[in-house]
Amino acid sequence: MQIGMVGLGKMGANMARRLMRGGHEVVGFDLNPAAVAALEAEGAKGANDPAAFIALLEKPRVAWLMVPAGEPTESMVNTLAGLMEPGDTLIDGGNSFYKDDVRRSEMLAPQGIHYLDVGTSGGVWGLERGYCMMIGGDQQTAARLEPVFETLAPGKGNIPETPGRSDEGKTAQRGFLYCGPSGAGHFVKMIHNGIEYGIMQAYGEGFDIMRNATSPDLAPNLRYDLDTAEIAELWRRGSVVSSWLLDLSAIALNADPKLEQYTGFVHDSGEGRWTINAALEEAVPAEVLTAALYTRFRSRQTHTFAEKMLSAMRQQFGGHIEQPSEKPIGG
Repeated sequence: MQIGMVGLGKMGANMARRLMRGGHEVVGFDLNPAAVAALEAEGAKGANDPAAFIALLEKPRVAWLMVPAGEPTESMVNTLAGLMEPGDTLIDGGNSFYKDDVRRSEMLAPQGIHYLDVGTSGGVWGLERGYCMMIGGDQQTAARLEPVFETLAPGKGNIPETPGRSDEGKTAQRGFLYCGPSGAGHFVKMIHNGIEYGIMQAYGEGFDIMRNATSPDLAPNLRYDLDTAEIAELWRRGSVVSSWLLDLSAIALNADPKLEQYTGFVHDSGEGRWTINAALEEAVPAEVLTAALYTRFRSRQTHTFAEKMLSAMRQQFGGHIEQPSEKPIGG
């Protein structure tokens, strides 16, 4: 079937390519003419402005947005909706806040425009591996677009079936799932990213402890010079902590064992914050996910004012003087 892809960055362009490989016709639109031209060279139709993009789409139109969350998505939804007709469909596959999806869906409903929110996981590896998709919105619209989801998804692959589970009439085992009404797809993706923060933090702390097993603060007979790259490779095979994130860690450690090309400054996409807000609204304890988010904030500072306060109090009550040799946290 035909589908329009708005936003031809790293993920959007690769999703368009995967769709074309699967036999779908793709119309690409991006504000960067070079991105459009690159996809056209691979067989897609291209447009450099919204009106031209809409004109190339067959009715009922389907436009999938892969643009940054927030104002860029809001602006593009409003622009495209102003050019669309009843029966057309807008899909937001970015990392939008799920409450924005609910609002947009309600805003577009009187115009007869269907709106789906699709939490999309797969990153830059998705072209070859496929994308895990969490879908929210009108269920009939989602069902009509199942061929698109089927092509983008990784499929069953070689993952063993869950014992005792029946997959009849279900899609999760193929890599996509209708999760519920508007906002449900991005809500599930939001929690997915919150969990991701926690898993990444656990790996980071564990490898840091192993790396510092040579500390002079330890007794000589308790010091270990551990090859963390080899340990990561070991844990990939049969360990209960194996995962794709561990696979990626093994790649990074193999290429740069001391991770010297990184500063340790860790951004957050906003999904972790939204996850914690949801936990607060639901009165659900989320200590690990919250700590992981705060650690990302901590990574962006050399020393916080709070740490300076701690040092000052230690000096005041105990005469403790800061030692130049003491490394900052995370150093």
